[in-house]
Amino acid sequence: MDTNSRIAEPLAGDEPHGSGTDAARELRRLDLKVRADAVAAVAAEWASAVDRDARFPDEAFAALRAQRLLGITIPRDLGGEGADLSDVVDICYRLGQACSSTAMIYAMHQACLACLSRHGHDHPWHRALLRRVAGEQLLLASSTTEGQGGGNVRSSAAPVEYTDTGIRLERAATVISYGEQADAILTTARRSADAPASDQVLVAFLKQDYALEPLVGWDALGMRGTCSSGFKLRAAGAAEQILPEPYERIHPQSMVPVSHLAWSATWAGIAAGAVERARAFVRNAARHSGGTMPPGAAHFTKATASLRTLRGLIAASLRAYERIAGDPQALGALEFQAMMNLTKVEASELAVAIVMGAARVCGLAGYRNDSEFSIGRPLRDVLSSPIMISNDRILGNLAGTMLMAAVPAGID
Repeated sequence: MDTNSRIAEPLAGDEPHGSGTDAARELRRLDLKVRADAVAAVAAEWASAVDRDARFPDEAFAALRAQRLLGITIPRDLGGEGADLSDVVDICYRLGQACSSTAMIYAMHQACLACLSRHGHDHPWHRALLRRVAGEQLLLASSTTEGQGGGNVRSSAAPVEYTDTGIRLERAATVISYGEQADAILTTARRSADAPASDQVLVAFLKQDYALEPLVGWDALGMRGTCSSGFKLRAAGAAEQILPEPYERIHPQSMVPVSHLAWSATWAGIAAGAVERARAFVRNAARHSGGTMPPGAAHFTKATASLRTLRGLIAASLRAYERIAGDPQALGALEFQAMMNLTKVEASELAVAIVMGAARVCGLAGYRNDSEFSIGRPLRDVLSSPIMISNDRILGNLAGTMLMAAVPAGID
């Protein structure tokens, strides 16, 4: 199996919104593939150092900026390339094979960008920010976790405060991934001091608008280059920096589908990289034993088949999203939201199983950190996937919805 092929190849014949002919789309995709692979080569070269030092992948993001990949989904009228979510998903998959942290940061940036593009496109302040992202290749981070609430991103404690000169916000953010390296932060907050915790807005603050006071460091098992420390965020700006739509619409229409699909592609990329390393191990072992397969060869077959299943799961969910991408009501429907959340759960758990299978293929060579067939780093990185917005939390929240849905009578 070619682990470097597009994750969403079945979409190649579909016509995206406003992208021209199929031929033009394929040319654009080929161009994006070449640019993404150039970045992946840089990311792979520095991945071990990024992991060892738990530092931001500066070299990979310099390459992303040089290839102008940070603003590809921004509409053409604002200086972007009008790329589709399928393009983002494919880039995450390619980067995930090279450096998990680079791919995850890229995925989180694109989720922020999707929120801005869909919900701020017609708003002057946010249109100007989108132009800057496209022109200057700015990096966006998000702050949606807070205090003891942790992963409950649909509840905010800190309110937006209105002053004579604009707005002010102070919040204890448990995690702001790559917060110190970002050029802007999108953060949730209560609409006002007298609003309930669920009445949230999304606010965009530029780097000069805020200060970060470290609260919690980031010495983690894996995904070390995401630099996901905790901070006290103190920000001030203009009221027009609040996105015009409430977060209760932004979350289901943009944040959930884009983040879950891009994250899933990242985890699939990590799994693909591990399978490729296991394939190299099996070939090497067979070559040195007169063609006899090593004991773990059966695990390679299973891991390869599971990777195919994982890629198919993501591609199917991506197609479902693209069919209704222009319909806010359909995007917010319980059935679609359940599918997106279950895609995250299934993709994360399957990716862990695949990487673990690759480790069993390689045996001691995969267990060692000083081996060319080491699976240590991808295994540590992919173990974050069920924890990043806890699968248990998601499944618990979905239990009521699942009880209302009948088990399908047929296969279609």
